[in-house]
Amino acid sequence: MRPNILFICSDQQRRDCLGYVGRYPVKTPNIDRLAAEGVDFSEAYTPNPICVPARRSMVCGRRPEHVGTLYNYDQGIPSIPFSNDNYSWSRDLKAAGYKCGYIGAWHVSELPATEFGYDDFIPTHALGVRDTTKYENGFFGDPCDLPYEQSETHRAADAAIELMEKYRGEPFQIRVNFQAPHLPCRPSEPFASMYPDAPLWDAFYDDLKDKPYMQRQMVLNWNNKDTPEEKFRRTVSLYYGMITQTDDAIGRMLSYLDATGLCENTAVIYTSDHGDMCGERRMLDKHYVMYDSVVRVPFIIRMPGGARGTVTDPVINALDLVPTVLDICGLEKPDGLEGISLYPYLTSGVPDKIRRYALSTYNGQQFGLYTQRMITDGHVKYVWNCSDTDELYFLDEDPAELHNRVNDPACAELLSGLRRDMAAELLAADDYTMRSPWLYDTLTNGRKA
Repeated sequence: MRPNILFICSDQQRRDCLGYVGRYPVKTPNIDRLAAEGVDFSEAYTPNPICVPARRSMVCGRRPEHVGTLYNYDQGIPSIPFSNDNYSWSRDLKAAGYKCGYIGAWHVSELPATEFGYDDFIPTHALGVRDTTKYENGFFGDPCDLPYEQSETHRAADAAIELMEKYRGEPFQIRVNFQAPHLPCRPSEPFASMYPDAPLWDAFYDDLKDKPYMQRQMVLNWNNKDTPEEKFRRTVSLYYGMITQTDDAIGRMLSYLDATGLCENTAVIYTSDHGDMCGERRMLDKHYVMYDSVVRVPFIIRMPGGARGTVTDPVINALDLVPTVLDICGLEKPDGLEGISLYPYLTSGVPDKIRRYALSTYNGQQFGLYTQRMITDGHVKYVWNCSDTDELYFLDEDPAELHNRVNDPACAELLSGLRRDMAAELLAADDYTMRSPWLYDTLTNGRKA
């Protein structure tokens, strides 16, 4: 029988906030277990650090701009609808005899997930959560009075287990989309008070000197210039708690797979749409920045009997996911997919490096339109801000991305090469910015004031 797929996607999960990564004091024993028993793609990036563009790419395997998606469709800015004419890998699995279920946050289209190849769709509001907690701190978060067993995270896990029971005997693909740890974080006890002394981010005190103007504007947009440090620290504590609560819900699903023996024929995938600033640099959410906090994501695949280890090659989670799943399931890959199958990494073979750079794009959203493009090989990062200061970071020596080296004369030759490489990546991706000779000239010749 074809292998089952359990696809778990968190919302705004920073890679550096996982226990096994070891950077911040967050406990994620179940995700740590997946990483130890599978393949951890340590240099995984989102194609676009905004919810809808990233999630649409996870459905169709194409860059968001190529399906008319520049930003979220529900922010009052005109947007092209995502119709069911678009490709969906779940539809292919269903045609091959899979039972397909979708649980939790959708945020892909105004059409339901059943229009894209899912037999069952249980959105978050249908999980039966009865939360009467009075929340007072808005986006900064509050503890939830509900027992964690009745929270959205654990209701979603329970719904997934019910679908696995329902589908047993047939190959299944179940996708669980947690809304956590997206701000505002509202963990239940014991998770809400688990991290009373959470440290501030390594980059909290970044003065944003020599950074793009828009980053300083972001602090003003969120009205955070004078927000007390302790308020941010509290939000970080709640973010950590929400992550550990989500991990506990993931553990519930993994325990079910173990108890039923389904683990022997089920591939488990864990990733996120993008990360979250969560108070870093006094910013919230993910707008107008290409820091690793928002573009670098967890991406783990555990195959039954498959390979284990860490892959340090740059991958793009939402794009590479689709051809990889099709290969895991032994299905033909259609033309038009824009990712690369990671299947060779999951088996005994070790492929050549699949790409030189990860490319992430941003096209503006809540606070106006602002175009950014980023390339990174995991060591050096170059960000082209079309109408503002560019950014250049050496990640090995400056992992917090505090020092923008774009105006350093010693980096001029490297920067010139990175601009050419950026143009080549964008041309290969048929990015709309390269259709303008003015923008092409600005990028390749470094015409920046």
